[in-house]
Amino acid sequence: MAKIRGIILLIQFSITVAITVCAMYLFRNHTHKVIKIWMKLQMKFLGIKLETKGTLDESCDLVLMNHQSLLDIIIMEHIHNRDLAWVAKKEISDLFFFGHIIKAPRMISIDRENKAGIIHLFKEVKDRLDKGRPIAMFPEGTRSDGTKMLKFKAGAKMVGNKYKLKVQPVLIFNTRNIVDSKKLEASPGVVKVIYLDPVQADKSTSWFEDTEEEMNTLFQEEIKKYDS
Repeated sequence: MAKIRGIILLIQFSITVAITVCAMYLFRNHTHKVIKIWMKLQMKFLGIKLETKGTLDESCDLVLMNHQSLLDIIIMEHIHNRDLAWVAKKEISDLFFFGHIIKAPRMISIDRENKAGIIHLFKEVKDRLDKGRPIAMFPEGTRSDGTKMLKFKAGAKMVGNKYKLKVQPVLIFNTRNIVDSKKLEASPGVVKVIYLDPVQADKSTSWFEDTEEEMNTLFQEEIKKYDS
C-alpha cells in the first residue's frame, strides 16, 4: 500500500509542481502565497498530522533543521508564516524543469564544488535578508537515514556569524517514514516538530557547536521513543 501511495504521490507531485512553478512565474510578486497554497494541499493529500513542542520564534532570520526527507521542507513551509529562502545545492536547481522550484521563488542555489561558493552564498544571503526573508538551512548538508543526525557542515555557522543572525533550531521527526523518495513509498502519519530556544550567532562564542550538541542530544532522546 505504501508503494502505491508513493507512486500516486509522485504523479500528483509532478503535476502540482508544474502548476505551482507556472503560477509563481505568472504572479512574481506573490510567490510566497502560491507556495503556501501548494504546501497546504500537500499536507492534506499526504494525511499529515502535526505535533509540536516549544515555540517557533518567527523573528529569527536563520532556521536550522535536521534533514531526512523532502517532507521536511513541506512541513516548515506550511508552519512558518514568513517567506523562507532555502539554501539548496546547485544540482537541484539544474534539474530540467523541476529546478524552477528553486529558481521561481528565488531560493538560494550554491555550488559546493566551487571554491568561490561561499562568496556567492554570502551575497545571496544578504540579498534575501535585505528583502526581509529568513534563511533556512540544513546544517547536515544532506539527508540522513532518519536514525541519527550527521555532522554539521560549516556553511550555516559562517552565515550566522557573518550577519550576526538570531537562530531558530528545529528538530523534525518521522518525515522519512511518511515520505521516502528513495524507496518511492508514502504513508499518512504524525510529524513531530520540536522548537529549541533561539540562539544568537556570534563568532566569539561556541553557539554553533553548542546548538549541534543540543540538537543531537534531543534527537537521540526522541528517536528512542520511535524505536520502543
